[in-house]
Amino acid sequence: MSLRNTLTRLMRVVLEEAERNPCFEAALNDALDSTPSKRKPSKVETSAPLEDGDAKRGKNRRAPAALDPVQVVRDGEPALRNALEKLSLEQLRDIVAEYGMDPSRLVMKWNTPERVIDRVVEMSVARAHKGNAFRKTADEPAPSTIGANEMQPSDTQSASEPPITP
Repeated sequence: MSLRNTLTRLMRVVLEEAERNPCFEAALNDALDSTPSKRKPSKVETSAPLEDGDAKRGKNRRAPAALDPVQVVRDGEPALRNALEKLSLEQLRDIVAEYGMDPSRLVMKWNTPERVIDRVVEMSVARAHKGNAFRKTADEPAPSTIGANEMQPSDTQSASEPPITP
């Protein structure tokens, strides 16, 4: 193998390692006494875990919501209103954004906290009660089972009359 091919392969390996490993790149820069490179950090470098386990949010993303309004409204609407009144307008907007309570894109433009609170309460109550039509309450009796050959008397037929069969 020629000296040129050997040195080319060596430099390629060194460059690839320097791109993957910032510590190795810094050591090379120190050894060669040069300035740090102006390259963009690689995806591996940027996806490194952040301190305290915080997930990196985009620059146009809102902060996480301070509370889950659907869980709080299950304790009652007054409990939710009390909890929301303690929050700032921006915290209320965070809740609206995180839980998708602004499909018309109007709530984020509102400037009064009372108006935003009313929307959060309205949407939270609706979501907390969604599906109740299909849930049985504890005081409902279980439906009686009627055999295939048995028929219930109709409203026009008395219980003492025999059923009419065709």
